[in-house]
Amino acid sequence: MSIFLTTVPVEEAIRVVRHITPSPPEEVVPLESAFRRILSRDVFADIDIPGFTRSVVDGYAVRSADTTGAGEAIPVILRLAGRSAMGASEKPEKMTPGSCVYVPTGGEIPDGADAMAMIEYCEVIGEDVLVKRPLAAGENIIFRGEDFRAGERVLEAGRRLSPGDMGILAATGHNMVFVSAVPKIGIISTGNELVPVEEVPTGSRVRDVNTYLCRAFLEQYGALPVQFGIVRDDPAVFEKTLDNALATCDAVLISGGSSKDERDLTAGMIQSRGEVFVHGISLAPGKPTIIGLAKGKPVIGLPGHPASTFIVLMVIARHMVLGMTGNASERPVVVKGILSENIPSAKGREEYVRVRVTGNRVVPLFGKSGLLNTLVRSDGVLKIPAGSEGIETGTEVEVILW
Repeated sequence: MSIFLTTVPVEEAIRVVRHITPSPPEEVVPLESAFRRILSRDVFADIDIPGFTRSVVDGYAVRSADTTGAGEAIPVILRLAGRSAMGASEKPEKMTPGSCVYVPTGGEIPDGADAMAMIEYCEVIGEDVLVKRPLAAGENIIFRGEDFRAGERVLEAGRRLSPGDMGILAATGHNMVFVSAVPKIGIISTGNELVPVEEVPTGSRVRDVNTYLCRAFLEQYGALPVQFGIVRDDPAVFEKTLDNALATCDAVLISGGSSKDERDLTAGMIQSRGEVFVHGISLAPGKPTIIGLAKGKPVIGLPGHPASTFIVLMVIARHMVLGMTGNASERPVVVKGILSENIPSAKGREEYVRVRVTGNRVVPLFGKSGLLNTLVRSDGVLKIPAGSEGIETGTEVEVILW
């Protein structure tokens, strides 16, 4: 088993997490159930989209060459040759020079036409249409296959399906969708000091925050959280709970139990069921983090302090969740700004400082790692590399938003 606090760099911890994270199995779901799921296969268009050349305005299909020199004072006069009906099964007749055809928005453009004159720039007099401005070839129309060609890839595997993606799936005929199965990830909170949220803590006890912090984080990234409640520092109870979580889940998060103390059991429990690869990361906050495999399933031991847990979830555990969901496209949202005051840092560890973003100013919120108030007062975190001694006032920095 790894010696406690034989720390590894953050990059090494992430590499280990990615290495032990299994790829998700695949399943097929109806289109109506696919929203926010992760595509497991590339999606291709089955037909040209659109399947015909269509208008994007209400107006008249014309030959652009017939409108040369048209203006308000001297309009071009074209013969109205007919109308293009919406949803017609037959293609409109080919249009001849000197004529035009009325086409509603979304209607099919007849062969021979290469532009649409907006109805606002036209006037109908009997069987003639006066066009009062010149048109360029392709103006106000979408050509067949201009959106997607049959056989073209329209969505890539690893993408979380958005409302727009759902529309594309419908347009390309995908009533059933191949997606990654949603992983079940267990959450265990350990410690004699913890009480349920609904209980008023007394003495040195505190409410269980990390269960709900972890739950929301997992749901945000597309995993299914499974709560196993509070586990006291009792080896027999901890062992039974962990085995139950490993039997029913694809991975487990354990908060607390990662520090060097005779009561802390996490590392030993993981080791007895597999292997501990990391027990200590050069990360502040979040140094006493554990990464291992138990019964072939990833287990991450998180710090007990919620603020530290949140950082470890973002920096380390996120890679496990993304890998298990098959999500290859999700990236943290990053904004730039100017640092408002100096941030000192100890060399040798990667540090994450909570900050507030006001306009283009980035204001550090200095506070002890165990405090919760900076989580709600901050907009995100600022990363200070392990080799840096800090960042000076006036430096342009990148903030990773919560």
